[in-house]
Amino acid sequence: MKKATKKIHPLLEQMNRIKRMERGKLCRMSGRPHYNHQAWQDGRNCVRYVPADQLAPLQEAVDGYQLFMELARQYAEEIIQRSRLERSQAAPEPTRSKTNK
Repeated sequence: MKKATKKIHPLLEQMNRIKRMERGKLCRMSGRPHYNHQAWQDGRNCVRYVPADQLAPLQEAVDGYQLFMELARQYAEEIIQRSRLERSQAAPEPTRSKTNK
């Protein structure tokens, strides 16, 4: 169990260090001075235009969200493995009944 804990705490610490997050993705608009920011909200694809001078902080937030989701996936995997191990250690070995034919 100690080994799993050693993996979980760094994941949580990395998640805690992410200060900005934004869902979606950024696309450059050809021939225009701005970018497209697309994100799903309330079941719809919402699009907003972002001026080029605001791109860097928004890209950092989008990257932060993607990193958070990857860390959350890794965290869930560690918890699932730990839960399975605990269940296997707590459950008694199944016994086969002998049937006479």
